Amino acid sequence: MSDNTGDARRDRWRSHRAARRAEFVEAAMRALAEHGPDVGMDHIAAEAGVTKPVLYRHFADKADLFVALGQRGTEILFDRLIPAMNNEEAPVPRIRKSLDAFFSTVEEHPHLYRVLIRRSFARAPVEQDIVAEDKELIANALSALLGDYLRSMNIDSGGAEPWGHGIVGMVQNVSEWWLERRTMSRDAVVEYLTEIIWSAIDGFTRAHGIVLDPNKPLEVNKVVKLTPTSDAG
Repeated sequence: MSDNTGDARRDRWRSHRAARRAEFVEAAMRALAEHGPDVGMDHIAAEAGVTKPVLYRHFADKADLFVALGQRGTEILFDRLIPAMNNEEAPVPRIRKSLDAFFSTVEEHPHLYRVLIRRSFARAPVEQDIVAEDKELIANALSALLGDYLRSMNIDSGGAEPWGHGIVGMVQNVSEWWLERRTMSRDAVVEYLTEIIWSAIDGFTRAHGIVLDPNKPLEVNKVVKLTPTSDAG
């Protein structure tokens, strides 16, 4: 019985620590939104209502907190992106909603995105590249999705992987440009990218004798699976 009691106590402690870490991550998000990419650990501790030593009891170092922030950003993005990408709608609305899910996240959390891109947090460089990891996950998932659709149309799916990675690379580059320039609205940049991506799909399928209605759901609905590995190709 004593072992069971000890296990329960350890479980409660682990749960408490996880909850406190989550609270501190949310405080870091607020501090980052207020102070920008050059936010310091003092700002975060003050926002959390604790001292820096307390903060460091829950995070090994600045890099550890950076990774936790990145994981939170990924969670926010995927909570929006996955439903949009898996929506059983016509191709163009589906593309548009997926892009809007991404750009709305960038727009609402610009300083977080800047920190993750720069790989520098609280004036310290960070080794882990969370943006690249997320980009790889999304590109692999999109490649698998495109491959599924191409095979369903009896079209060679060999180009699905470079196509998927090309689309994701383009969207990320445009998002970085847009974040710094803001020469157009979110709706405008999403619409331009929607037209570009759809034009490529439309041209490719027409070249293989298949004409798709951009505003009519496809007969076969394929879904995106965002997992650490992908069966793309």
